[in-house]
Amino acid sequence: MKDHTVVIAGAGPTGLMLAGELALAKVDVAIVERRESQAVAGSRAGGLHARTIELMDQRGVAGRFLAEGKPTQAVSLAGIPLDMSDFPTRHPYVLALFQERIERILAAWVEELGVRFHRGREVTGFDQDDTGVVVELDGGAALRADYLVGCDGGRSLIRKRAGIDFPGWDPSVSYLIAEVSMSEKPPFGIRRGDRGVNGIGPLDGPGRARLVLIEDAVRQGDQPTADELRAALIAVYGTDYGVHDVTWLSRFTDTTRQAASYRERRVLIAGDAAHIHSPAGGQGLNLGIQDAVNLGWKLAQVIAGTAPESLLDTYQTERHPVAARALESTMAHTALARGDARTNALRDTLAELVKYDEPRRRYAGMISGLDTRYDLGDGHPLLGRRMPDLELVAETGPTRVFSLLHGARPVLLELTATSLEVAPWADRITRVAARHAGAWELPVIGAVPAPAAVLIRPDGHVAWVGDGTERDLQGALCRWCGQPRP
Repeated sequence: MKDHTVVIAGAGPTGLMLAGELALAKVDVAIVERRESQAVAGSRAGGLHARTIELMDQRGVAGRFLAEGKPTQAVSLAGIPLDMSDFPTRHPYVLALFQERIERILAAWVEELGVRFHRGREVTGFDQDDTGVVVELDGGAALRADYLVGCDGGRSLIRKRAGIDFPGWDPSVSYLIAEVSMSEKPPFGIRRGDRGVNGIGPLDGPGRARLVLIEDAVRQGDQPTADELRAALIAVYGTDYGVHDVTWLSRFTDTTRQAASYRERRVLIAGDAAHIHSPAGGQGLNLGIQDAVNLGWKLAQVIAGTAPESLLDTYQTERHPVAARALESTMAHTALARGDARTNALRDTLAELVKYDEPRRRYAGMISGLDTRYDLGDGHPLLGRRMPDLELVAETGPTRVFSLLHGARPVLLELTATSLEVAPWADRITRVAARHAGAWELPVIGAVPAPAAVLIRPDGHVAWVGDGTERDLQGALCRWCGQPRP
């Protein structure tokens, strides 16, 4: 007797997004979360990149985030702004929004979808066999599920208990991050030192500030103290500005690691449980949400019995290279942030380079997630890439591509090819005949030929591009939507 079909460990952005994806597919999913509420200590990281906002738009909830965040026009490469205003997307910006607010919005959405929370509990272990997973909780309780997904952060117990290796690089620098009051007004902004960037930013309230400071030596683990914070301020600025009322203080490093496998039979991992790195570039939270959207529909189809378990293998095949690329990028960010003369010269050289359109678009596309392409074989430039949010005219009236994806189902969009035979998959896909009058353009690549039809996966990536015939369509449907009904 199972309690839930899927149990997710952790109610951070990754776990919440995954729960929402599964709930849209009518999967019985529950989240185990040690916090009693969604409150997050401190403001933590913040910011949604363009592709993440698009994913929210695909589910019809982007407006909730846009109402609370502030668009900023550029992504950044080690402090070098990369303008995205000419990118072909409705969201050519970074949305400044702290993690606490992101989590609260996501939690409200998944609660509306009926997701069950087991709050104030922690996963302490699990035991799996061919039929399911017994998830052990503190206090001797247990939950039974078909699958367990660890979205429980960089120190993931799920990853460790599953025996998944976590190779990578030890830290080269550590930072203190804090929210404090100051008796004296500090110099707001960034200050570059030999080892990297320090910063002081204003918070709401008189004398309130947010600090990010490099420590004089690499430290890990132990909770930092207010005295260590004062010492770090004095080392960088020559004074502590009368710092007091420290309401939040934490430490982070540029430790960089990636799980060797994202799956161990019926146990999977996502987000920081699968990859950790420096927060430079603000990619971590976004990578986790994108992991969740890639995994959710695949896991739902396996659970429904319309796809074999081998579909879950494509989760690692597709997402592992994306995270590996991001890890390299954040290590480069960290190195370029140093303030010695040689690194300054290198950063100035790179700043000159990215004034040119091609390198600017390449790096902005990578950091924003808009240029992600899954290797689905050779063919049309759209294949494996995110589908543009085109304005369409369908039989029911004007619509757009992302509106067709609100239900997290595959979409067969027929533009000039309208007689495709897909009856054996009719209960698994949304079929739409529509017209689009404008150009087709992709970030980084530019204009691409208009296809006759496209098969769009629930995550918004193009699984098949038609030339007016049914060539290869049934193969793509079998691969991504399961075997045909008799």
